[in-house]
Amino acid sequence: MRVKAFPALVPAPGQASQVASVPYDVVNTVEARALAGDNPHSFLRVLRAEIEFPDGTNPYSDEIYARSKANFEKLQAEGALVRESEPCVYLYRQQLGDHSQTGITLVCHIDDYGEDIIRKHEKTRKVKEDDRTRVVDTLSANPGPVFLTYKDQEAIDAFVEKWSAEHEPQADFTDETGVRHTAWRVTESEAGPILDGFAAVPLGYVADGHHRSASAYRVGTQRRAANADHDGSEGYNWFLAVLFPASQLKILPYNRVVKDLNGLSAEAFLAKAGEVFELSSAGDKQPSEPGAVCVYVDGQWHTLKWGQVDSESPIERLDVSVLQDRLLTPVLGVGDPRTDERIDFVGGIRGTAELEKRVDSGDWAVAFSMYPVTVQQLIDIADAGEIMPPKSTWFEPKLRSGMFVYTLD
Repeated sequence: MRVKAFPALVPAPGQASQVASVPYDVVNTVEARALAGDNPHSFLRVLRAEIEFPDGTNPYSDEIYARSKANFEKLQAEGALVRESEPCVYLYRQQLGDHSQTGITLVCHIDDYGEDIIRKHEKTRKVKEDDRTRVVDTLSANPGPVFLTYKDQEAIDAFVEKWSAEHEPQADFTDETGVRHTAWRVTESEAGPILDGFAAVPLGYVADGHHRSASAYRVGTQRRAANADHDGSEGYNWFLAVLFPASQLKILPYNRVVKDLNGLSAEAFLAKAGEVFELSSAGDKQPSEPGAVCVYVDGQWHTLKWGQVDSESPIERLDVSVLQDRLLTPVLGVGDPRTDERIDFVGGIRGTAELEKRVDSGDWAVAFSMYPVTVQQLIDIADAGEIMPPKSTWFEPKLRSGMFVYTLD
């Protein structure tokens, strides 16, 4: 992989907790407005500038992107975001409860993305990709990093462990969700073991941030095509990423709720489910192993199990695919999960209580608590050149935006 250090924009000393924000795509406008509150330096004012406009304002209008740029420039003018004096990479540790993961923040080459050295497992939605492309182009910056993973490298791990133990962090704070974020600066001259280590990494994988990586690639290739003097040294050839070793990642399930039972009573639905899968009613709320799903309907939890799926396709072996192909489509009549409005998805961070709440409210008829996809399954699917079903993986913790910003100019 081609990677390099970069002279980042970072929060001024002591201001990381005020500047850094959740990613643009994990909150809606109302939630983003509430999180930003009266904090003038929240990076959400750059990522989601519509929060400063009246309700109903088109979030894709020219005035929104203009405000995003103005707010980005304001953060720099007021000294909330400051420019590093030299290229650096950053160790970025996140801790949530007893789970800890440490990634490397640097920039990756857009050609590695285009040539599938950085591999993908999801499709992007045009409206979201167009929006992020315009944000990157307007700011001439990558405001949020792409979450990448790679197969563990001992030399990189050893450097990270030693450096973080021997140096004071540049930033260290706990966010509103209880995640602790710690960052260490490593200058380019000191980062040789990291940069050399990644030169030996054959492949990277987009874990989270398919729209961010696609938009960075689009902006880079568009600027390249428009530049008659392009020579490869330009900043638009690179994009911001945090790379985590695969063994450290934690994937939570992405659960499902369905609006109705397709004309069936709860008893009839369970009877049909029992014809397809092994049905038990022990009351478990989360499956303990792959090849199972827990179902909440009519105030009760049930478990459906199936045997090993005999298929060469890593997609067909996924639990979400088995559930969709054998139950949601033929029994509940749910069509394409990307477009069918009768199905919705609930990130595993919300727990099974959220599933019970939705069904008990009467707005949804049935909920499905999934077993999480593994990192190896994600890698297998990306290596096979296949696309994972929508809403299959929920990565937690989420990367904060505004901790490190890469500018293209």
